[in-house]
Amino acid sequence: MKAQLIERLKLMPHPEGGYYHETYRSKLKDREEKALFSSIYFLLETGNISHFHRIESDELWYFQGGDALTIHMIDAAGSYQTVKLGLDVANGEVPQFLVPKQTIFASSVEGESEWSLVGCMVSPAFTFEEFKLFSQDELLSKYPEHEEVIRKYALSSVERPSE
Repeated sequence: MKAQLIERLKLMPHPEGGYYHETYRSKLKDREEKALFSSIYFLLETGNISHFHRIESDELWYFQGGDALTIHMIDAAGSYQTVKLGLDVANGEVPQFLVPKQTIFASSVEGESEWSLVGCMVSPAFTFEEFKLFSQDELLSKYPEHEEVIRKYALSSVERPSE
């Protein structure tokens, strides 16, 4: 099923981890001439997580299938929290969740041989120019109290484009 989804939904590797395909980008623009929103399919699997990153827009996540997914967040004040995205609402999962702009976040599926398909809508629309992927060292210098989670969900190094 997972392999079929990757093929049929035309998912490709994302720089943060996982697979994605942009399904829609609004033709309507805001005052700054940015598209109002964009939407993607996003698939994660055991061992292929979304590493800690930040975007400049709100991102609304929708669970679509597979196993529950955990969103790991460090807010502007440095507080860490998790939210479980899935359909088992009796056990605290939620079928949709908003990650506020400027939040540093990662996501993962935790069990063996698990995968999760979600939809993500970003407003204003996602652009790679407003996307920042963090290394462990960058995050540890600001949030040493979260060392365990940072080492687990941040890349050991991040290649930056030469300027």
